[in-house]
Amino acid sequence: MTAAEQQISGGFRAQFGGPPQVLVRAPGRVNLIGEHTDYTEGFVLPVTINRAVWVALRPRTDGRFRLYSQNFGATVERAGNPEPLVAGQHPEWQDYVLGAAWALREHGHRVDGFDAMIAGDVPLGAGLSSSAALCVAVCFALARAFALPIDVRRLAFYARRVETGYIGVQCGIMDQMAAAMGLAGHALLIDCRTTEARPVWLGLEARGIAIVVADSALPRTLAASAYNQRVAECITATDAARRLFPARAIATLRDLQEDDLPALARALPETLFRRARHIVTENGRVQTAVAVLGHGDVTALGGLLNSSHVSLRDDYAVSTPELDRLVTLARAVPGVLGARLTGAGFGGCTVNLVERTALAAFQERVIDRYRAETGRPATMLVCRSANGAAY
Repeated sequence: MTAAEQQISGGFRAQFGGPPQVLVRAPGRVNLIGEHTDYTEGFVLPVTINRAVWVALRPRTDGRFRLYSQNFGATVERAGNPEPLVAGQHPEWQDYVLGAAWALREHGHRVDGFDAMIAGDVPLGAGLSSSAALCVAVCFALARAFALPIDVRRLAFYARRVETGYIGVQCGIMDQMAAAMGLAGHALLIDCRTTEARPVWLGLEARGIAIVVADSALPRTLAASAYNQRVAECITATDAARRLFPARAIATLRDLQEDDLPALARALPETLFRRARHIVTENGRVQTAVAVLGHGDVTALGGLLNSSHVSLRDDYAVSTPELDRLVTLARAVPGVLGARLTGAGFGGCTVNLVERTALAAFQERVIDRYRAETGRPATMLVCRSANGAAY
């Protein structure tokens, strides 16, 4: 048992008077490229990181839920069937745990009450998918504790159902599949239409390149942001594209090509056109990123990150002055190959490709300067790619 496992097991024992039956870890992720394309059935390229959520769990037979969050130092007890949040209700940490039981029950699986302790080091509200890591970890723990015959891919879908059906955030499948299926040393190319997932060798460490996450210290909450609005705008733009190209089968914006953009520009209101243009061009950037990784061209990969940020800022309008400032500062540092916001935006983090010899300069000229200018306690995480969820 690792030191982390011993600590979590010890905390569970102290809280609930006995050992857990199962102990599960699920990692956070940083999305290298492919932002807001998952819910339009597009392509994404996330990397699971060496920050994780842990769930220690023991089943009960009385229908009660006793939950403890080590990070918040909070205990919650409930009984009965969990019910989804009502519109506008702000989700708390326990809702993701109860939502996992609800999602599994919704699909016909027998899940009774349980004792659970939650702990982790994925930064909250930073765009590193702490909520998906939590949902995946709890779904995995429940599947093991109650001997449910569910494979890894299906558990990722149940974890997504927690967020879409219980919490009320209309997210795609990327975060949950990454947390469930990530592979150390690789990014995970996910086709969000077919849910086919293929590991893509990164090879960055051998070239002296680090994936650096810069946390703006500007938190964001997807359920209270414009995230669902962007989903609705994509649906509206898709409807317009179907009318524009009636002979084609257009299920989502993923079915459009860059050659379609001039006609879309004439047919759509500017805002909707910009949303569509981001989705179309971002899907192209993901495919190009996979190709340049295959050739080991990290300079080209950095350029794709830069272009992605411009598109997210100008066409998709999900950046903030703080994120833009982090990106601007990063691009001015020799040895930074590319920088962009990562995650849904509206706050959170940037992802940066940084030569290891430039890490000290990144701290000084990006993080420290940003802190001085904004007063926000920004931090940097030098990430390693990690394996997905494990018992």
